[in-house]
Amino acid sequence: MNNDYIQSLFAQRIGGSSFGETTQIYKFEKIKRAKRSAKEKNPHIELLDFGVGEPDEPATAETVMVLAKEAAKAENRFYADNGGQLLKEAAARYMKRICGVEVDPQSEIIHSIGIKAALSILPAALIDPGDYVLMTVPGYPVFGTHAQYYGGKVYNLPLKKENQFLPDLYSVPQNILSKTKVLVLNYPNNPTGAVASRGFFEDVVDFALKHRIVVIHDFAYAGLVFEGKPLSFLSIPGAKEVGIELHSASKNFNMTGWRCGFVVGNPKLIKAYGYVKDHTDSGQFLAIQHAYAYCLDHSEITERIAQKYSRRMDLMVETLRNIGFKATKPKASFFLYTEAPKSVNSKGKNITFRNAEDCTQWLIQEKLISTVPWDDAGPFLRWSVTYSAKNEQEEKEIMEKLKTRLSDCHWEW
Repeated sequence: MNNDYIQSLFAQRIGGSSFGETTQIYKFEKIKRAKRSAKEKNPHIELLDFGVGEPDEPATAETVMVLAKEAAKAENRFYADNGGQLLKEAAARYMKRICGVEVDPQSEIIHSIGIKAALSILPAALIDPGDYVLMTVPGYPVFGTHAQYYGGKVYNLPLKKENQFLPDLYSVPQNILSKTKVLVLNYPNNPTGAVASRGFFEDVVDFALKHRIVVIHDFAYAGLVFEGKPLSFLSIPGAKEVGIELHSASKNFNMTGWRCGFVVGNPKLIKAYGYVKDHTDSGQFLAIQHAYAYCLDHSEITERIAQKYSRRMDLMVETLRNIGFKATKPKASFFLYTEAPKSVNSKGKNITFRNAEDCTQWLIQEKLISTVPWDDAGPFLRWSVTYSAKNEQEEKEIMEKLKTRLSDCHWEW
């Protein structure tokens, strides 16, 4: 007698009775498998990994000391829920000092267990069946995925080189706009490294007001700018009337696994987010919140990190240009986004690539060089400067290895 009825009970949002039975492999899993295979075949050759999307260093020793001190306090052992006064106040100071934005720490800020958690919670507060969400592609899909869980629909806005990797808001059909509730943006952008201009954000505010749309700005790479100060969406007049901004400890302070951030902006949206969050989690450990608060008051940490990424970006752009790639240094983030070649001639053999994914697989298997492919809006490769290197000399050595391994390649674009 077959009592395995579990397969028939999975929700349609994750595939229903077919869940887990598909043979399709996600691209990041393909990359992991290709890397394992390449290392097994070439155990004595170092794999140059430029596909890592996380900081290469841990949090500062001072940050860890704050965590240890705060973790030892008995009063910090309780559930944080939507509280955490120290972080709220530090976040408000950060918004004023770094972003030039005045906010009320009581009604306009709530901490999050990282941006991913916030993006997964917010659709419950905003999306009903049939509502549309405008999402940029390539991009981080979490809000859109959860919107679809609630019966919502996603309309993709491609990020194209000819438009400086900014979405064309006016390309959205009227029949979609009339059903749209949310626009999700992310600048500095992953994966393109593009930054938004003040003029673009001003257009976003006008667009949102005209079409009665909520704007959610994912500001994960806020401080990783190479010139000037970060441009917060909320610094634009009228922005707080239409939206919120998501901040993160992960990229700005090398606190990826600590899972902490904050949501800031329109008080009604903050209240709605807090209401759903209250029914979703019990808050991040207060010791982690307090360590993040310490970092927000010490933005020189982020400035040092950004300086390192800028230096590495200069080296990588120069190296890739020398071997034939069309590389341009971005203004922020730790990602370099380059067009993927159509083919390569290496050692007298010509190889044609159908897409960027083909190119990344070849680079891993033949050259032991790992990147991330993006084919959502044309074939592109994402190179990260968060590779492992102890000092500037090692950075130069890694770039020299990259140049040497690709020295016999002749690319067709």
